[in-house]
Amino acid sequence: MRRSERYRVLKLKGLSASQIKKTFNEPTQMSVFSWKGDIDTILTPWDSLRYYKFYLRAGLMSMEPQTGFVRAYVGGINFKHFQYDMVKGGKRQVGSTFKPFLYTLAMQEGYSPCYEVPDIPVTFELPDGNSWTPRNSGKTKKDGQLVTLKWALANSINFISAWLMKRYNPYAVINIVRKMGVRSKIDAVPAICLGTPELSVAEMTAAFSTFSNRGIYTQPIFVTKITDKNGNVLANFKPTRTEAISEETAYLMIELLRGVVAFGTSWRVKGVYKVEGDIAAKTGTTQNQSDGWYMGLTPHLMTGVWVGGEDRAIHFSTLEYGQGASLALPIWAYYMNKVHEDKTLNYLIKDVFEKPKNIKVNVDCSKDDEKNVNPDIIEGVDL
Repeated sequence: MRRSERYRVLKLKGLSASQIKKTFNEPTQMSVFSWKGDIDTILTPWDSLRYYKFYLRAGLMSMEPQTGFVRAYVGGINFKHFQYDMVKGGKRQVGSTFKPFLYTLAMQEGYSPCYEVPDIPVTFELPDGNSWTPRNSGKTKKDGQLVTLKWALANSINFISAWLMKRYNPYAVINIVRKMGVRSKIDAVPAICLGTPELSVAEMTAAFSTFSNRGIYTQPIFVTKITDKNGNVLANFKPTRTEAISEETAYLMIELLRGVVAFGTSWRVKGVYKVEGDIAAKTGTTQNQSDGWYMGLTPHLMTGVWVGGEDRAIHFSTLEYGQGASLALPIWAYYMNKVHEDKTLNYLIKDVFEKPKNIKVNVDCSKDDEKNVNPDIIEGVDL
């Protein structure tokens, strides 16, 4: 109630807390949002707040990694009724979409996509004397076996993220993330390996763009120039670029994220939604299925999507519907299919991520990785 616009207006008018509460319980005529159009009805303000809690919110940002130009920006589902910007203003736990940053550090430090790690629990000894052992969100066909890093990221295996974190430290991961443009506060704790940081869609989209821009972070740019009514240029704006990671690391990450689409948690983008072209992506789900994320790269367009409730207390009861692959992935897929249909945009299906000439690392990891596509696979954060 206290966060509503109605409450703020009444407070400014000098009403006391008890008077405002009474007003919120009085039926009044209002227009409320519905997917079929606004509905004129009579509700108490309290009931209208409850009504809006049933609607999931969403945010989408799409940018060109090479230029930084933001091509699409959707801050919410309806500006008239939901004016809070969920792209730059809203920050939520990012879930497994944070894991690629940890893998980026590993690739930068000499690991390869085909390096094998045992899929077993890892325990952290905490400063307070307690211990913490992350769990996988479900059983896989390879529990207890050696798995490649490529397969582990594709299937969002928490044990392997914990294994990597054990070999480095939170500060090293945060340093990589900072180089890739993320400025939000991140606590230096082991749990970040499973996606506990609260970041914005804008930050995540720009950071992921680094992978398809040969390791160069390009700051998103919304306006290229400002002119007056006579056409005189008042200001020009150019994107700011900085080298965040090596070109080799960036390409290895593209290969890892291609695996997510080929035989991992993002299989539906091609298997169900029939999005064509070269795609690298990562799904993300937060604890209690409160937030669903999808970060999808094509050679010349990076698009990030978040879906969730107004509050984190609003969540799905199961991963079947509450995971990023069910919530955010479909939005990305519908969007990209529309982009590809519009030939004037010149984002071509035939475009591919170019492999740098000096790359000698083997990325064709396993004879059976790509045969183990599991349509029922789920992923998420299980802290």
